[in-house]
Amino acid sequence: MKILIVDDDPRLRDLVRIALERAGFATLTAAEGASALIHARREAPDLIVLDIGLPELDGFEVCRRIRATSDVPILFLTARDDEIDRIVGLELGADDYVTKPFSPRELVARVRAILKRAGRGAASPETLAHGKIALDLRARVCRVAGADLALTATEFDIPARLLAEPDRLVPRPAPIAALWGAQSAVSDRTFDSHLRNLRRKLSEAGCESAIETVHGQGMRLGACT
Repeated sequence: MKILIVDDDPRLRDLVRIALERAGFATLTAAEGASALIHARREAPDLIVLDIGLPELDGFEVCRRIRATSDVPILFLTARDDEIDRIVGLELGADDYVTKPFSPRELVARVRAILKRAGRGAASPETLAHGKIALDLRARVCRVAGADLALTATEFDIPARLLAEPDRLVPRPAPIAALWGAQSAVSDRTFDSHLRNLRRKLSEAGCESAIETVHGQGMRLGACT
C-alpha cells in the first residue's frame, strides 16, 4: 500500500512518514498542493494524507481537483478544529480527518480503517443490486441504471450496508458503528455529511428514492425505481 503525505511542515511530514513506514506502508511526500496533484496523477497512491493549510493551493482545493477524476481515499490532517471546516472537507469528498496535534498511532489506525472500508486489496466477487442501483463489491463500483457513479469510499459503504439487508430498518447508531467501529468518536454530523453527499449524487443520477429515513428510528433502502 502506497500513501501520499502532503504537508508543508517538514518535521510533521517526517513524523507521518516514519509512523506509516513503521506500519508497513510505502510513502510519497509533497510539500505543496501542485506537487501533490502531480504525485496523485502519476503515482496512483492508495490513500492521501492531506493537510488543509497548504501555501498557495490549499488542501480543500487539492481535494476538489483530485475528486474530479479519482475516488482515492483522502484523510485530512489539519490544525483547524472548527466544525465548519470538517464539514466542508467531508462534503468535498474527504473520507476522514485528524486534528493536530495527533497521535501517530491514531493516524495509522485511521489510515488502516479507511483502507479497509475502501476495500483496497480485497477480492470479493459479490454484486449487490436493488432497483436501479448495482454495487460491484470487488471493483468498488456503483452503477445507477447501468451508468457508473463516482462515490468516495465512505459513500460507497453506506448503500453497501443497506443493500446487504434490504428488508431491514437499520437503527440510527448502526451505520456509524459499521463504518467507523463500535467505539468510534465519529459524530452524527460527520455521517450526515457523507449521507447528504450520497443522496445528492444518487438523485442527480436519477435515483431520488434510494435511501429513506424513518424519523427517530433509522434508515432503510428505498425503492430506487
